Amino acid sequence: MKLIFVDIDGTLTIPGENIPPDSAVEAIRKTQAKGNKVFLCTGRNPDMLKPLLVYGFDGVVGSGGAYVTVGDNVIIDAPMSDEDRDVALDTLHKNGVYCTIEAKDGSWCDEGIGEFMQQQAGGNSELQRWRKAIEESLGIQPMKSYDGSPIYKVVVMCSDAAQLEETKEKLGDNYRFIVQEMQGGTLINGELLSVEYDKGRGVKAVAEFLKIPIEDTYGFGDSMNDLEMIETVGTSVCMENGAQALKEVSDIVCPAVTDDGLEKAFDQLGLL
Repeated sequence: MKLIFVDIDGTLTIPGENIPPDSAVEAIRKTQAKGNKVFLCTGRNPDMLKPLLVYGFDGVVGSGGAYVTVGDNVIIDAPMSDEDRDVALDTLHKNGVYCTIEAKDGSWCDEGIGEFMQQQAGGNSELQRWRKAIEESLGIQPMKSYDGSPIYKVVVMCSDAAQLEETKEKLGDNYRFIVQEMQGGTLINGELLSVEYDKGRGVKAVAEFLKIPIEDTYGFGDSMNDLEMIETVGTSVCMENGAQALKEVSDIVCPAVTDDGLEKAFDQLGLL
């Protein structure tokens, strides 16, 4: 049995979309028919990835590794503490950072974030997803309606990395910012996550739960929040449309998501 971990935006789908190419769906079904298991491995929270579950995945490494399932089993469920959440939001807002917070069943964003993004040049797959999500109101609510649900991460957007420094100082070594590689422009786009959880640790947890050697795991991604997954799996694959820095540490680069990349890579790797 092989375990295959697939990022969503920019890997399985065009960023912000919820319908994979037919070739990707067929490839997933074929490899599952051979006895392999396929997991979504994503920064999306469970609420945002629900539309993809109809394709019959075997589990999820969600919320950047802080929420992990194998079948019906939840093997990691690790939201931020309320105290850390409050410190993060207070310091980020104080320094003019736009935030989106993600709970298991909902997401909330700051007023004005849509206008801020529209004014920025450049981008990456994660930013494209957020632009689309906010423009089309895909389940993201205004921050003022936040209900206090435990959150798993904070997505940040600002124009200067110095705006993140106070948050780094206040939260110490317990959290880290993963800043995405941008294709042009000066926008800072990233995620605040606990150092105890990431996509790589999620991959390890799934492999240990199923008693599968890490050498028999495969990871597919496109952006820098896939780095830990890429560094952990036995065979790593970056999409042609992905970040250059991720390509440089991946075992292979496959065609873009718009060029049937997953199907071609599955075939190349003997997974079909």
